[in-house]
Amino acid sequence: MVMKPFGYRGNHLLCETAELGSIARRFGTPCFVESENAILDSIERFRRAFSSFSPLICYAVKANSSAAILRLAARADCGAEVVSGGELYRALRAGIPPGRIVFSGVGKTGAEIAEAARRKVLFLEVDSAEELRTVDAIGRRMGRRIPVVLRINPDVDAHTHRYITTGTNENKFGIDIACAEPAFALAARLRGVRLAGVHTHLGSQIVSPEPFVLAAKRINGLIDRLARRGIALEYRVIGGGFGIPYLPGSKGMDLEVLARRLGSHIRHGGLNLVIEPGRYIVGAAGVLLTKVLYVKKGVKKTFVVVDAGMNDLIRPCLYQAYHEILPCERRRGRGLMVDVVGPVCESSDFLALGRRLSPVAAGDCLAVMCAGAYGLAMSSNYNSRPRAAEVMVRGRRARLVRRRERYADLVRGESF
Repeated sequence: MVMKPFGYRGNHLLCETAELGSIARRFGTPCFVESENAILDSIERFRRAFSSFSPLICYAVKANSSAAILRLAARADCGAEVVSGGELYRALRAGIPPGRIVFSGVGKTGAEIAEAARRKVLFLEVDSAEELRTVDAIGRRMGRRIPVVLRINPDVDAHTHRYITTGTNENKFGIDIACAEPAFALAARLRGVRLAGVHTHLGSQIVSPEPFVLAAKRINGLIDRLARRGIALEYRVIGGGFGIPYLPGSKGMDLEVLARRLGSHIRHGGLNLVIEPGRYIVGAAGVLLTKVLYVKKGVKKTFVVVDAGMNDLIRPCLYQAYHEILPCERRRGRGLMVDVVGPVCESSDFLALGRRLSPVAAGDCLAVMCAGAYGLAMSSNYNSRPRAAEVMVRGRRARLVRRRERYADLVRGESF
């Protein structure tokens, strides 16, 4: 059963058993709040669903690179999927062993490749024949064979937002499946790499098993063709993209159904399974708390102006993403149709448009739901706004795990 970390007790919205209104008053706003138990529960759900395959679960650090979350992942025996030298640094600092870290990304620099090799990560996920030759040159220079898996684009449309689809032949990611066999043959003969497996990633926020099943079938055909050429693989890597329910009443990916549908396809070839969930682990486990500054009644619209903006949560303006917005303390009365907007000087600075919101007034605290993934991680200092604080909740206990930035933090590293 899926844990629900947020809910009302009376008129008070809780994270686990801690009141979000009290957290807002104690730590200020904007503030990201995450449920420790919800994160651990999501990891355990992956383990249970795919238990017959004994997968290595590599948490996708890009979803939320918070040190507290990475330490939770390390405690839960997760690995990490990283896409930059900075994310590799964060994962190692949090105590995730390098042998449980995989390094993906379409534009790794030579320095990043060499650092990953020195740290002895499990493997690099190579995105092109050009990158493969770069890895080979670095491996030969270092006198070692760097383990790699090739990311194959299976040309499967996951029917998600066009900005977060990654598995069609129009996307920048991966090697097109039509060109895969020559790429594997090249990797098998290069002296500076050790060919370890095959990787696919279809996109983000996928809620149906069908794209994964179709991709698995196409990859199995490739595995068979490679075997006939004498090319053996060790790992099958399924990238993330497992969707969560952002809209009230909607459903996310059913992991039990996904594992059942994928079962025979994953067993094909007898490869070790690596899975890279990110959003599914942290998305629904976090909220963004924000304070109402003004309720501004215009000629055609009513605006609820809050102290969190697109620099804190860019998903609504970037992807037209929906986030439910709930009051931390409910009031009685008829709701209003409003736009919830932030303080940033852009017309695209909004958290919700044309949303019916329960009665609110200046000083009220609102919770923007499902903000645990790609919220804090994508936040910025635009308009010279300090990044938000971050709080982790376990039961009734709320602790600050990232202090709010100060003005001095904005100019650190600059000089006149």
